[in-house]
Amino acid sequence: MTPVTEYTALVAGGGPAGLAAAILLATSGVKTALITPESRSDPRTIALMAPSIRLLEHIGLWPGALQDKTAPLKGLEIVDDTGNLVQAPRLTFAASEVGEDAFGWNLPLDLLIPALVARAAEAGVTTITARCQSARSDADTIAVTLDNGQTLSARVALAADGAHSVLRTAAGIAVDRWNYDQDAFVTSFSHTADHRCFSVETHKRHGAFTTVPLPGRASALVWMDRPARIKTIAALSDADLAAEIQAELHGSLGLVSNMGPRRAFAMRGMRPTVWAAKRTLLIGEAAHLFPPIGAQGLNMSLRDAAHAADLVAGSADPGADHVLKEYDDLRKGDLWLRQSAIGFMNTSLLAALAPLDLARVAGLSLVRMLPPVREWIMREGLAPDASLPYAMRKRA
Repeated sequence: MTPVTEYTALVAGGGPAGLAAAILLATSGVKTALITPESRSDPRTIALMAPSIRLLEHIGLWPGALQDKTAPLKGLEIVDDTGNLVQAPRLTFAASEVGEDAFGWNLPLDLLIPALVARAAEAGVTTITARCQSARSDADTIAVTLDNGQTLSARVALAADGAHSVLRTAAGIAVDRWNYDQDAFVTSFSHTADHRCFSVETHKRHGAFTTVPLPGRASALVWMDRPARIKTIAALSDADLAAEIQAELHGSLGLVSNMGPRRAFAMRGMRPTVWAAKRTLLIGEAAHLFPPIGAQGLNMSLRDAAHAADLVAGSADPGADHVLKEYDDLRKGDLWLRQSAIGFMNTSLLAALAPLDLARVAGLSLVRMLPPVREWIMREGLAPDASLPYAMRKRA
C-alpha cells in the first residue's frame, strides 16, 4: 500500500499565491506541504499594491533585496487613445492623495518567486515536486494522490493549482468561464524619457496598452489587442517592436530600445460558483481569471491566500463546513466588485458600441470631477481596509 503522509494543510501550486499561503501557514505553526511542479521562468512583472507589500513585509521579504531591484508606483494615469469622437478626460491619480508614498511596487516574477521559495524553505514548508492527480475527502480529512505515486492527507487543502485545477474538480466546484476576443503581449524595454514612477494605462480601440515603471529608465509593458494583431506584434524583430511601441506611446517615453523577454497569452475570465467545498479552499487562478487591467489579478490572489491562512491557522478543524462557508463569504464580494468593473471597462473597448463608449467616458469624467469618488476609487483599488486579512493590515 502507498504510504500516506499526514499534514494539517496541503497547498497545491507553487505560484506567488500558493507560496504565500504556505509561508503564512507554516509561520503560524501549521504543518504544511506545498505540492508544485518545477517552476519555469516568467518574464512578467507584477504591480503589487500596498496591502500585498505589507504581506511581504509580514513574512520577512520586504524591504530588502526585492525592494532594491524594483520600482515604486507613485501614480497612475488613464489615457483615452481610442480615436473616438467623444473621448474621456486624462485621469491622474497620485498616491500622495491618499496619504501613501506609493500605491505599490512593480516586481519581476523572476525575482519574486525565488524569494518566496527560499522563504518557504526557511519557514519549514515541506515542498514536494509533483503534480496532483486526484483527491478525495471524508468527514475528517482530504487525501491527495500525486503523479509520483505518493498520497498525502491533511485536514484541509488549498487549491492554487491554476485555471484547470485538479483539486477544484475533485471538490465538485463548478466555474463560469468566458473568453475575450483578445490576447495580451508582455515584455519590457528601455527608454530615454523619465517615467516619473507612474504607470500609464492607455485605452486603445481593442484593449489597454499599459506601461509600468521599472528601475531607471525602463518599463514593463502589457499590450492587449485582437489575437491576430498580437500574433503579428510577437513575431516582430526587436528593432521593429521597439519602433512599434514608440509609435503607440506617441513618443511619451522618448526613444525605445533594449527589448526584454516576451510572452503572449489569451484573455479569459472565470469565477467559481462557490469558493470552498469538501475540505478544499480555492485561491488564485483556481478561483478567478482577470484581464490585466488595474493590477487586480495577483493582488486579489494574495488576498485569497492570506484570508485562507487566517481561517486555517485559527480553526481547530480548518476543513469544517463553517470554515468553508466563512471563506466563501469573505471572497465572493471582493471578486464580484473587481471583476464587474474590469469586465465593463474591457468590454467597452472591444464592443465598439456607442452606448458602451459613452458610459465609459461618462464614468471616467465623473471620477475626474468628484474628489470623493476619486478617493474611493483609489482606496478600493488598493483594497478595502475593513476586510483585509491580518498579514495585509496596516500596523499602528
